[in-house]
Amino acid sequence: MHWMVALYIAAVVAANFSVHFFGPVSTPINAFLFIGLDFIVRDKLQDLWAGKSLVPKMGALIAVGSLITFLLQPEVGRIAAASCIAFAVSSSVDWGIYSLIRKRPWMVRANVSNFFAAGADSLIFPTIAFGAFMPLIVLAQWTAKILGGLLWSWVFAKTGRT
Repeated sequence: MHWMVALYIAAVVAANFSVHFFGPVSTPINAFLFIGLDFIVRDKLQDLWAGKSLVPKMGALIAVGSLITFLLQPEVGRIAAASCIAFAVSSSVDWGIYSLIRKRPWMVRANVSNFFAAGADSLIFPTIAFGAFMPLIVLAQWTAKILGGLLWSWVFAKTGRT
C-alpha cells in the first residue's frame, strides 16, 4: 500500500511541474500518463482504506501532493492549488460513482468512475491553473484521462494488483 501512496504523490508532483514548465499543451500528456494513473491508484486505495478513515486519508494524500509541489517551487503555487481543488472534487465524484457500482467487477468500477471524475478534473484544473476556460484543453484532457485510466487499470489487472 505504501508504494501506491508514494506513486500517487510522485505522479501529482510530476504532472504539476510538467504543466509549470511546458504550459497547457502538456496537460493531455500528463492526463494520460500521470492523472489516469492517479485515478486508478485512488480506486485501489479506496478498496484498501474502505471503512478506515478513507476521506481524511484521501484528503491528506491530495493535499500532500500539492504541498510538495509548492514547497519545491513556490512559483508553481497556482498550479498546485488548481491541482488540489480539482483532485478534491474529482476524487469525490470518483468515490461516489465507485461506491454506487461497488458490486461490479473492478475494471468496470474503476473505468466508469474515472469517466465522470475525469470530466470534473478536466474542467476544473485548467480553468483555475490558467485562469481561463479552454474547451479544447478540457476535451483533450478528459479524453486522455479516460484512455490513461483504461491503460493503467489494464496494467493493474494484468499484474495482479486488482
